[in-house]
Amino acid sequence: MEKHEELLIALRKVIRAIALHSKQLNKTSGLTSPQLLMMQEVAKHKGITASQIAKNITLSAATVTNILDRLENKSLINRVRNTQDKRRVSLFLTNKGKELLLVAPQPLQEHFIQNFCDLAQWEQSQLISSMERIATMMDANEIDAAPLLELDPVSATTTYSTND
Repeated sequence: MEKHEELLIALRKVIRAIALHSKQLNKTSGLTSPQLLMMQEVAKHKGITASQIAKNITLSAATVTNILDRLENKSLINRVRNTQDKRRVSLFLTNKGKELLLVAPQPLQEHFIQNFCDLAQWEQSQLISSMERIATMMDANEIDAAPLLELDPVSATTTYSTND
């Protein structure tokens, strides 16, 4: 087998692992990784705003708003308008959201991050350099991307303004 075939197989394995985890997450919880990540942010920072979530998880405000709309429609979060500053809307998990978060599996990137952090600094740097090089070789180095391992329209677009 040629080297480029070995690399393409490794890339395909990564893509398949992401797809399988995303499918399992949706099957067990009814959530996508971005939805789960946002719910975790709301749980972590009670009263957080949409713009703070966007900043924390590196998604556009428009994408965050769309995902929050879906979470609110599922009765998993509440938006509460500030009584003194009507422009400020704080986010809170509903009881249903809290219960779902307790049983939902961790996003795939959590497991990845733990394993990555266990590597030596030189190995982390080597992986980053290699992946950046692969992105460049695939003409993908200019594509905006959030730190989410998810195969869906959020991670497949450059504007993050489509469905989650």
